[in-house]
Amino acid sequence: MHSSDNGFSKEHFRLLIDGKLPWEEVKKAIRLSPKDADRFKKYLEILQEKVPWEDPILLRISDHLYIVAKPGKGRIVKCDCGQEFGDYRINWKLGCRVYVRRTDEEIAEVITIPEARHNMDLVEMREFYCPGCYALLGVEVVPPGYPPIFEMLPDLDTFYREWLGNPLPDEDPAWFQDRTLERPAEWIKEA
Repeated sequence: MHSSDNGFSKEHFRLLIDGKLPWEEVKKAIRLSPKDADRFKKYLEILQEKVPWEDPILLRISDHLYIVAKPGKGRIVKCDCGQEFGDYRINWKLGCRVYVRRTDEEIAEVITIPEARHNMDLVEMREFYCPGCYALLGVEVVPPGYPPIFEMLPDLDTFYREWLGNPLPDEDPAWFQDRTLERPAEWIKEA
């Protein structure tokens, strides 16, 4: 491993993010002690270089989704294609295209081993797609009628202040509140 003066080089991070860093190098990075203080900053810089938009990334939440600081809108979820899903405190799945697999035939299209398939009398498989680029953003297997699972509501203020030592400029306790139910309430008013 070629270390930078600060520990783990930005190029190694790039290879790690792309899944191209050899396993032996990954293990060295995990064991590196002390960890370089700017590790998360390097990570965000690399992610920022990969997207076509300028909004600063605060946190990556999946392969294609990020929480970003959007001027005039606050903290929102954004796909790497640029599609915006709104306030990060509202489950981003409510802004997706959804394909639901309910039958054995539909599930067999993606799970080819019969023994690995779910009992479709009890559950359905939901696939969440970005309406901008149609990237698959998430999959969940739940009972029919179950609300979309809100997988991650990070406390960004605590993370940035206490873990990174770099408080966010718009820090406010109201940022760490699930506001998912506001979206369906808006839909009801519009109907």
